[in-house]
Amino acid sequence: MIKLRFGVAIACLLTAGDCLVGQAADTARRAHGATVTGIVYDSIGRSTLGGAVVELAAIAPTVTTLAGRTTADGGGRYTFTNVPPGRYAVGFLHPMLDSLGIESPLRPVKVTGDGTIRADVAIPGAARLRRAVCELAPGDDSSGVVLGFLRDARALTPVVDAPVTAQWLELVLGARGFERRVPRLTTYSRDNGWFAICGVPSLATIAVTAAHGTDSTASIDVELPATGFLRRDLYIGPSRRSLADSSTQRADSLAAVALPPLVGDGILKGVVIASAGGKPVSGAHVNLEDGPRTDANERGEWTIADAPLGTRMLVVRAVGYYPDRRVVNVVDGAPLVRVSLPTLKAVLDTVRVTATRLFDRDRNGFQARRRTGLGRYLGPQEIERLHPIQTSDVFRTVLGLHVVRDANGFDSRILMRGVLGPGSCEPAIYIDGMSMRQFTLSDIDAWVQPADVAGIEVYTVASAPPQYQTLNGCGSILIWTK
Repeated sequence: MIKLRFGVAIACLLTAGDCLVGQAADTARRAHGATVTGIVYDSIGRSTLGGAVVELAAIAPTVTTLAGRTTADGGGRYTFTNVPPGRYAVGFLHPMLDSLGIESPLRPVKVTGDGTIRADVAIPGAARLRRAVCELAPGDDSSGVVLGFLRDARALTPVVDAPVTAQWLELVLGARGFERRVPRLTTYSRDNGWFAICGVPSLATIAVTAAHGTDSTASIDVELPATGFLRRDLYIGPSRRSLADSSTQRADSLAAVALPPLVGDGILKGVVIASAGGKPVSGAHVNLEDGPRTDANERGEWTIADAPLGTRMLVVRAVGYYPDRRVVNVVDGAPLVRVSLPTLKAVLDTVRVTATRLFDRDRNGFQARRRTGLGRYLGPQEIERLHPIQTSDVFRTVLGLHVVRDANGFDSRILMRGVLGPGSCEPAIYIDGMSMRQFTLSDIDAWVQPADVAGIEVYTVASAPPQYQTLNGCGSILIWTK
């Protein structure tokens, strides 16, 4: 089990001196004293902690008394005035400490006169927290850690002894070339719902999920920063039920039945604006993965009134904009979700510069991959012979692909056979090498016209090139433009 080693002892960890247990000041002896001031800082987020409640405690051999309490301003600064001589400790309270599952670090302060004493306090840095949480020695490998609290989405109470799992894609170069592996780590939540998954890779995308009985979170994607330390609270809610008639989804058939959206009692609201100029994006499509969807109004506002409770993945898309995919917690009183969409020009211009002469110099490797024969390939000549009216018409003719109407009836999606279970799955879509998650056929048609297509590659999960493989056990479709 992972153990926390914080509390009063952390004062020794954060300072070069010894923990102070000297005599307390006689606060009635003097009317005036020193000023103790400082900044409350978050070493992980590299920002100040405005609103932190800072406490000054007078320390004596037999008793510790509260000498003062104040609230840090918006810049994280706090100040105590008229502090008599004596030995003290400064600590603070903040929701960030709760999310880490640690107690306040203590900063010892010795007051001897009437001057100003600077005493900054901070949440320890990622490397120090990682070593403490994962019980690593200072010289040990600094792999990543994901931690947080697991709670019930209905009652907001801790969920105890529930498995929290992380998995990620790993490509290993062996004797037979690149091999695809999906390592998995599982930990269990404690009595207060706290969990920590140690040993995950830094600078990587990790798929995290938690379950308890028949409830679970969605499988969410989290990005680990360079520090290798990430806080992420999870909320467990209802999970999708199996189809009553499993005969409609046979493993030997590529014909897939679209499952109905997972709905619930939650309410999620938000607004969509353009990152350039901040104007509302009217008509933006908003949906929870495997859940209900809606469209933004003329003010960019949207509401999903039948959202399933728990931690979910939200996808926001609009024609001409790069889609946004993020983790949301559907709970009572969930904050407004503000989404800022970058334009296609802002995201893909650099990619298009290197792809304009795809077939002249094969800069993106289309011809080289075509010679391997591992996938299905369509060049400009093959596409022209199909006489497609829209780009999506091409996929209706490719063996192994199946086009189905989605559960909401708004759009159609591409499905293919997967490897993680019976039936079909939704392949990853790449346009000019850029991942376009949750793209529907309408999205593809809006972004790429048939005359602009330079090449299309279709791969199963086993044959996909390493850089285009995914965690979901499905294949990949690559679209290259002229």
